[in-house]
Amino acid sequence: MTSRLLVRTQKKPLHGSVPVPSDRSITHRALILAALSNGPCELRGFGYGSDNLRMLAALGALGVRYEDDGRGTLKLRGVGLAGLAAPSAPIDCGRSATCLRLLTGVLAAQAFSSTLAGHPSLERLRMHGVLEPLRARGATLAARSDPERPGEETAPIAVTGLAPGERLRPLTHALGRSSDHAKGALLLSGLFASGPTIVEEPVISRDHTERLLSALGMPIRAAASVLSLHPPADPLAIRGFDFDVPGDLSAAAFLVVAAQLVPDSHVTTRRTGLNPTRSGILEMVRLAGGRMGITPGGNSLGEPFGEVSSRGSVLRGISIGGELASRGMDEIPAACVLAARARGVTRVSDVAELLEDQPHRIGSIAALLRAFGVGASERPDGLVIEGKPEGLLQAAHVSSGGDHRLAMCAAVLGLVADGETVVDDADCLAVSFPRFVGTLRSLGADIEVAR
Repeated sequence: MTSRLLVRTQKKPLHGSVPVPSDRSITHRALILAALSNGPCELRGFGYGSDNLRMLAALGALGVRYEDDGRGTLKLRGVGLAGLAAPSAPIDCGRSATCLRLLTGVLAAQAFSSTLAGHPSLERLRMHGVLEPLRARGATLAARSDPERPGEETAPIAVTGLAPGERLRPLTHALGRSSDHAKGALLLSGLFASGPTIVEEPVISRDHTERLLSALGMPIRAAASVLSLHPPADPLAIRGFDFDVPGDLSAAAFLVVAAQLVPDSHVTTRRTGLNPTRSGILEMVRLAGGRMGITPGGNSLGEPFGEVSSRGSVLRGISIGGELASRGMDEIPAACVLAARARGVTRVSDVAELLEDQPHRIGSIAALLRAFGVGASERPDGLVIEGKPEGLLQAAHVSSGGDHRLAMCAAVLGLVADGETVVDDADCLAVSFPRFVGTLRSLGADIEVAR
């Protein structure tokens, strides 16, 4: 039986300073590079979301040894660029698109065959933009043809091992659309290639892969939106490293927005990632008139982090699109919750890639907002939201549909609703923020888990 959330009207301000889970995007890449290093490596602040655990299990299936103290510290023994072993069964990526796409890039370069599979939701995930350039550099990859989208391919992915002594070819490729997943997969495959990898994207997407590669001494250069990577000559070139993983801004966004919505609140999230290529949500809050402060805290392997403080605010509708939407794509659901309490209309555009999510997030977010009495209508590449800044929203009984971000959206909206809100199918919170309920409770929220 799945769990559900019971959320009651917040009658006092939210207040406190809290940690957030480790950034999933950074964690995935750090785990892969630790596995490919000459070891040993130590990752501190590891978050136990199911996506992170899927990547860790996948690397274990490829012969990487690790120790987990259960308190957020992982010790991994890297096997170098030539040391991965053939898995004994298909690798289960769960619901993680990042795990599927990045590992496709790594496994495409190996001398053994493998299969990447996962939850049925991955069968909605577009893979052609990753598979096509990998094939162009010599990889043999088979995928499921998507009957609803001619020419598109999805999981599962079958990888045929390269012939003995064969390496992937050099590659120059322009991505049709910006994608940190596709870019990351091509760069990781380039570590094993016989020559340089050059990738260009229309707009710079999240740059976690290139930041980590650069911090670890790999020969990578960036010129505007063009990246070039030369493969290291030594298979043990990636040195072992220690890494304090920054907190996930995507998780922090829901706490930041909750503080904005509940009058007189003051919430701070500690050691939160502040990478400028993905900090769009912070700009959205500011544009909406939100009171917010950022205190830089340092830099860890090229990734900036710090404290984000958020206070209850009077909000206004804004327009979200273009480069701003790109830098805050994963946080669009949180931004829509913010818009629900803003005066006027918020227009969200250029987020058509959210249609790929299962359930697709544009329609799901609009339906969720309407359930709470907020006007919301879908558009081909976004949605329009009419804020309800006065009075309480109407309490609702909704389902997450298995989407962790929709579950958190509903919980935050429930704080400013006029009765008890029930959110069914809340087990999905384990994907990214297993301690979401406990964290909100520590800030003073009236929320609990029921079965």
